[in-house]
Amino acid sequence: MKKSLRHSFGVRSARRTPLLKRWWGDLVYRWQTGARLPLLLSGSVIALLMVFTLVTRAMVSNDLKQRDLTCLAMNVYHEARGEPLEGQFGVAEVTMNRVSDPRYPDNVCEVVYQKRWDYLRKRQVSAFSWTEFDTVEAPEGDAWQRAVSVAEATLSGDHADSLDGAIYYHAAYIRPSWTRGKQPVAKIGRHVFYR
Repeated sequence: MKKSLRHSFGVRSARRTPLLKRWWGDLVYRWQTGARLPLLLSGSVIALLMVFTLVTRAMVSNDLKQRDLTCLAMNVYHEARGEPLEGQFGVAEVTMNRVSDPRYPDNVCEVVYQKRWDYLRKRQVSAFSWTEFDTVEAPEGDAWQRAVSVAEATLSGDHADSLDGAIYYHAAYIRPSWTRGKQPVAKIGRHVFYR
C-alpha cells in the first residue's frame, strides 16, 4: 500500500534516481538558492585543470616527437652522411623497422642508443657504432640539414619504405659473422641491408 501511494504522488526513492540526475538536481538547486560563488570557483578550477592537462599533454607529445626526430637525424648523420640519399633513407628505415619490431625498444632514441652485452668482446656493444664513442662531432652544415630532412620524411611517412622490412645493415667492405642466415635485401652505396 505504501509503495503504491508513493508512486501515485510522484515520490521516488533516492536509490532509484540516477546519480547524474541527482547531481544535476543538486547543482540547479544550489544555483537557484544563491550559492553561486562556490560553484563558479569550483567550475573555474576544474576548467583550469583541464586546460592545464591538455596543454601539458601537448607539450610532452611535442617534446617526444622532437626527441625522436633528433635521434633519428643523428643516426642518419653519423651512420650515412656520405651515402646517397637512398642510403640515408635506408638507415632511417632500418631504425624505424626496429622500433616496430617487438625484439627492440619501442621508441627511436632507445633503438638508436641500445646496447647489449657481447660475450666475445666481454663488453657492452651498441647497435650503431657511432654511439659507442665517448665524444662525437657536432652535426653541422648541409649534411645535417639533409639528415634532418630524411628523418622528418621518414617519421611523417612521406617516404615509401623500400627495404622490405630490413632491420640490419653493415658496411659493404666488411663481412660480419652475424650475416649468416640473414636474407640480403639491398645494397645501397656502401651499405648492405638484411631482413
